[in-house]
Amino acid sequence: MIYLVLTSTQNFSYERRIICQKKFKNKMIVARNLLSKICAELIEYLKEILNSSQFVERHKQSQKDFIRQRKLPFQTLFLFFINFIKGSYQDELDHYFKALFRLDIPIKFVSKMALSLARKKLKYDAFIEFNRHLIEFFYDRFQHKKTWNGFNLLAIDGSTLKLFKYKEIRQHFGMLKPNKGPACVMARISQMFDVLNKVTIDTIINPYHVGERELLHSHMLNLLPNDLLLLDRGYPAYWIFNLIMSLEGNFCARISKQWKVVQNFVESGAQESIIDLQASYQSKIECDEIGLDTKPLRLRLIRVELDTGEIEVLITSLTNERKFPHEIFMDLYHKRWPVEVDYLFMKERIEIGNFSGTSVLSVYQDFHAKVLAKNLTWILASPAQDVIEKKDDKKKHEHQLNMTQAISKSKDTLFLLFERPREIIEQLIRQIHTLFMGATEPIRPGRKFERKHKIAKREHHMNLKPCR
Repeated sequence: MIYLVLTSTQNFSYERRIICQKKFKNKMIVARNLLSKICAELIEYLKEILNSSQFVERHKQSQKDFIRQRKLPFQTLFLFFINFIKGSYQDELDHYFKALFRLDIPIKFVSKMALSLARKKLKYDAFIEFNRHLIEFFYDRFQHKKTWNGFNLLAIDGSTLKLFKYKEIRQHFGMLKPNKGPACVMARISQMFDVLNKVTIDTIINPYHVGERELLHSHMLNLLPNDLLLLDRGYPAYWIFNLIMSLEGNFCARISKQWKVVQNFVESGAQESIIDLQASYQSKIECDEIGLDTKPLRLRLIRVELDTGEIEVLITSLTNERKFPHEIFMDLYHKRWPVEVDYLFMKERIEIGNFSGTSVLSVYQDFHAKVLAKNLTWILASPAQDVIEKKDDKKKHEHQLNMTQAISKSKDTLFLLFERPREIIEQLIRQIHTLFMGATEPIRPGRKFERKHKIAKREHHMNLKPCR
C-alpha cells in the first residue's frame, strides 16, 4: 500500500513537472515571437528612413550626386558599409552582391574603382543620424531594456586609434611622438556607452590633440534627465559636474586624491560625506564659456576599500543616503567596466582601426559605420540574450550571448534585412535569434586577471588586407 502511494506521488510529480516545462516552453516561444516582431518593426522603421528622399538629400555631398540610376545607389552604398568591412574592396564587394542576389559563387558586379568614386558622394553623418534613430527606437519600444534604480546607466570613456600614415590622414589627425619608437598617426576617440544594454549612444573620432574632456562636452548633447554617468578619474572637474547637473543628469565618478577636499575626507576616516564643492579659477573660466553659473555644488564623497586594501574615493550627485546607501556604490562603479571591454571588442573583433580607404572621409565613414553595425547587431540580438537569461536550463553558471559569434554570423546577413519584404524579415530574425542562442558562453563571477598596461598595438595595412 505504501509502495502504491509513493509510486502515484512520484508519477504525479513527474507529470506536474512535464506540464510546467511545457507551459514554460510555450511562454518562451510566445515571448520570442513578440520580440521577433518588435525587431521586424525596428527594421521597417529604419528602412523607411533609409529610403526617404529627405535622408538622402541631407547626406549626399552635392545636389548632383545619386540622381542617375547606378549599380551603387545611396541605399546600396550605405548598407555595404555596415557589413563589417575588413578585406579588400573587390573581395568585400563580390561577397556583398553574392549574398544580395543569392548567387552560388561571388562575381565581379561592381569594380573597386566605382566604389572608391561612389563613397566620395556620401557624408559620414548619415551613419551618425541613423544610429540616433536606432537608439531612440530601442529606448522607446524595447520593453526588456535594463536600468539601474530607474536610471539609464551610461559610461563615457576615451581611447586612441592608430591610423594609416597617408599624407591627408596625417595632416588632419596629427602625429604622436612617443619616448621610444617611431612617430605614428593617431586619432582620439570617445563614446557614451550604455553599460547594461551594451549599446553606444554616441561616438566621436577627432584629431589626437583634442582632449577627452572636450569630447565629453560634445556627448552632453545626448544626455537625458534619467541618465546616470559613470566617469573615470581623468574626467572629474567642477565645470563637468556643473554641466551634467544643469542638464538634470546624475553622475558617479572616481576622483583623484590630489584634490584638497578629497585629502581632507580621506584623513577624516569617514565612510561618506556631503560637501559643497567650490569652483576653481579654471572651472570659472570654463563655466563662463558655456554659460553656467558657479554656485557651490552639493555633492557626496564615498570611501571605497578595494580587495587589495587600497582606498578609492567616489564623488556623486546622488546625495540621498536612504535611497542610495553607501554599500551600493562599489558595485555601481564596477558596472562601468563594460565600456572598457567594448573598446577591446571594437578594436580586436570588428577591427574598427582597419579602414577601407586612404582619405580622411573614409576614416570617418568606416568608423561610424562599424559602430552603427555593432549597435544594430546587439539590439537585434538583445531579445535572444533576454531569453537566454530566463531560460531554465539548470546550468552551473548563468550564460550570455557570445558577441563575437553574433558579429560573425551577422556579416553578409545584416543588410539583407533591409532588402527583403516584411514577412521574410520576421522569418530571418527568428532564424538569427536561433543562431545567437546556440552561441552562448558562461558568466563566471569573481574572475580577475592582472591588467596588462603594455600591449602591442595591432596594425592594419592597406596592401595586406585579410582574407574573409
